Amino acid sequence: MSGKKILMLTGEFSEEYEIFVFEQCMHAVGHTVHVVCPDKRAGETIKTSLHDFEGDQTYTEKLGHFYTLNQSFADVRAAEYDAVYVAGGRGPEYIRIDPRVQALVRDFHASAKPIFTICHGVQVLIAVDGVVRGKRVAALQYCEPEVRLAGGIYVDVPPTGACADGNLVSAKGWPGLAAFMRECLRVLGTEIRHADHAGGGQPAQRAAAEARA
Repeated sequence: MSGKKILMLTGEFSEEYEIFVFEQCMHAVGHTVHVVCPDKRAGETIKTSLHDFEGDQTYTEKLGHFYTLNQSFADVRAAEYDAVYVAGGRGPEYIRIDPRVQALVRDFHASAKPIFTICHGVQVLIAVDGVVRGKRVAALQYCEPEVRLAGGIYVDVPPTGACADGNLVSAKGWPGLAAFMRECLRVLGTEIRHADHAGGGQPAQRAAAEARA
């Protein structure tokens, strides 16, 4: 079977790790990720941010790397994708009020396609009525009141954990990317198998990963 096609919604100052790491992981196992930002075209860049906890009462924010978008927002049609992913950081705060972003999320929800969100990405889902209602959802703890007010069930996963409820996969932040992506791959139907190869002068325990979408 061919790989899946995933739409990633970002904005200026979305979380660096949650863009780069997710995209590269999905590409590594044969999926396609189109990364878009409202009112920007393929080849244009966005600024990303990096958030961390350094002993203050809340997180700090630093400028991350520039990211070059690989798809034009104006060309996106939900029907052409198998799943949608909302990266966290500061971007969700403003792209969630864009009616075009809301319409995309609404289409994915109505089609019962997988929806992935991490950190503040849940703010985009909350902006669309019914997406998180009755669902178990993980997010940065500061989003808990919003999740509850939208009818969701906030799940306080460990920083390195993730939560899956049907086709909705969520996590608290970038330290949980490994667990988060593992759940995303499971929902996408991707199997990764490791086989031992001996002979040919290669170590007997050398592992090869085979991904099936």
